[in-house]
Amino acid sequence: MSPTLTIKLQPGTQAPDFTLPDAEGIPTSLADYRGKNVIVYFYPEAATPGCTTEACDFRDSLASLQGSGYEVLGVSPDAPEKLAHFTGDFALTFPLLADEDHSVALAYGAWGEKLRDGEVTEGIVRSTVVLDTEGKVKLAQYQVKAQGHVAALKEALGV
Repeated sequence: MSPTLTIKLQPGTQAPDFTLPDAEGIPTSLADYRGKNVIVYFYPEAATPGCTTEACDFRDSLASLQGSGYEVLGVSPDAPEKLAHFTGDFALTFPLLADEDHSVALAYGAWGEKLRDGEVTEGIVRSTVVLDTEGKVKLAQYQVKAQGHVAALKEALGV
């Protein structure tokens, strides 16, 4: 496996724009969210234990996040069909986006080598990037843990 060099986003920098299909296959662009604060979180695989915990935490915190002016977008390398099942199975109420070629994860520094079951693999590094109303990075967190991440994020954002 050849290592993939990814650059982590830094606060104050412009976040890369993207357009990805949602769970229904409808293209969703970051540009659609200009004028809003956006939490873009990257997770490895829909319907796995950690990813389900994190997604349900975002779902359960969505009202308070939106009440404080934040929208949430989840991004994974899963196909839209898998995201549709994940959304339906867990009543997720925010967009999940399919980054099947992981180009957006690469652009956001959320793709790279990681240790999984004692083996080095390449894939999504669980990450969260918070963007301001102009699409600039307010906060970037990499290699976060699924359990308790949303609560810690809310605290960091003062929500």
